[in-house]
Amino acid sequence: MANSKGYRRSFGAVRQYRSGRWTASYRAPDGQEHRSPETFETKKAAETWLSQVEADLSRGDWRDPNAGKVSFEEYALQWVQERDLAATTESLYRQLLKKHILPTFGAWDLDEITPPRVRTWRAERLASTGPTVVAKSYRLVKAILETAVDDELIRRNPCRIKSAGKETAPERPIATIDQVDAVANAMGPRWRLMVYIAAYGPARPEELAEMRRHDVDLETVGVRVRQAAPELTNGRRVLGETKSEAGRRFIVLPGFLRKELDRHLRWYAEKEPHGLLFMGERGAPFRRSTFGRKWRAARAKVGLPADFRFYDLRHTGHTLATRSGATLKDTMVRAGQSSERAAMIYQHSDLDRQREIAEALDARVQAHRKAAKERSGADLVQGA
Repeated sequence: MANSKGYRRSFGAVRQYRSGRWTASYRAPDGQEHRSPETFETKKAAETWLSQVEADLSRGDWRDPNAGKVSFEEYALQWVQERDLAATTESLYRQLLKKHILPTFGAWDLDEITPPRVRTWRAERLASTGPTVVAKSYRLVKAILETAVDDELIRRNPCRIKSAGKETAPERPIATIDQVDAVANAMGPRWRLMVYIAAYGPARPEELAEMRRHDVDLETVGVRVRQAAPELTNGRRVLGETKSEAGRRFIVLPGFLRKELDRHLRWYAEKEPHGLLFMGERGAPFRRSTFGRKWRAARAKVGLPADFRFYDLRHTGHTLATRSGATLKDTMVRAGQSSERAAMIYQHSDLDRQREIAEALDARVQAHRKAAKERSGADLVQGA
C-alpha cells in the first residue's frame, strides 16, 4: 500500500511504497489511468520508465499495455475464420492449430508469447514430428502474430527464427515407363486410366476426382479440367475452382490412350452425360482412403519405392514431357501451373504445340514398349 509520499511531474506521477520501492502512473490518450506493470528500486528508474512512455506518445508509438491481453486461441481461430481461404487451406490450418500449435500457445495471451517461448516450442515440435509440418506450423503462427502487430495488439512479432518457415523437401522419385505401365496394370482396369492421366497429363488428384464424361475428347485424345474436388481430412470432398486460373485447361494426351479412354467411358464412367469419369466399385465417388489402400498394394507389387506417392506420377509426367522436348512454358501449360513471372511466357504454348508434346510422348512410350518386346523375343530365341 502506498503512503502519501508522491511526486507529480509534467507527465505522469511517481509514488513510493512503504516498502521503499517506487511505482509510476500516467493518463493515456484513451482517458484511462495506467500504472507501471512492475515496481522500481529507485525514483529515477520510475521516472525513466515514464519518460519512455512519454516519448512513445509523442512519436505515436504508444500502445495500450492491456491490448495484448487477448487469448491466442480465440484470436487464431478468428484469424482463420475471417480469411477467404480455399477449403483445403482452411482444413490444413485448423489441423495444424489443433495438433501442433494450440496445445502450447492456446492458453496464453498474445503478449505472453515471447521469442524464447517460440524457440522452445519449435524445438519440441522438431523432436516429435517432421520438419515439413514444423515449417508449416511456424509460418502459420508467424502470420497470425503479424496480423496481431498490424492490429496493434503486440508491438513486435516474436517469430524471429531465420528460415524457420522454409521447407526443404527432398527430390521426389521418378518412375520409368515400365513402372508406370506395371503400376497401371496392378491397379486394375477400373483405375489404370487414372494412373495414365496422372503420369502423362499430368493431372492433380483433385482434378481427376472431378473429371466428367463430357470432359473427354476421343478425337483429339485429351481431357478438359474445369474444376477440382479436393478431399478434406474429414473425408468430405469440396467442389471448387482449380488451384489457379491456369488449372482450367485442356490436356492433350498421348495417342495410345485413345483406347484406354474409350474403354473406360464404356465400362466404368457414370452413364449420364455429365457423370463422373472415375467411380468406385460401389457406384459412389472414390474415397482417398480406399484408393490409397489400392495404390499402396499396387506400388508394393511392382516394386516402386515405399515413399513413391500417387502424386509423384505428376512429377514423372513433368520429367517425361521435358525429355520429349517440352519447354518450361509447355510443361507449365500441361500441368496447370501459374505464377506472375510465367504468365506472359506460357500463354503462347497453344493447342498445336500441346499436340506435338503429346505425340512425342506417344512415340517415346511406343518405342520403348516395342524395344522391350523385341528384347523379350530375342531372349526367348536365345533360350531355345
